[in-house]
Amino acid sequence: MNAIDRLPEPTNLAGAQALIARVQAMLEAEGVAMRAPPPEPTTCCGRGCNGCVWEGWLAAVAYWRDEASLRLD
Repeated sequence: MNAIDRLPEPTNLAGAQALIARVQAMLEAEGVAMRAPPPEPTTCCGRGCNGCVWEGWLAAVAYWRDEASLRLD
């Protein structure tokens, strides 16, 4: 288990942005190359749809975090 594993899954935009910044800093400090995090959605209609693009994006950020964790192991 490394430091990234202890970071919580993102549940909102601010949390995800903070997580991305922290993970990128950890990767840079270790000199580990990693693909860019998923881009923030631009197509949300704001109606609270089931399966909102933000839900998918948060899941993609969590997956990106897990991938970064594996690179630090």
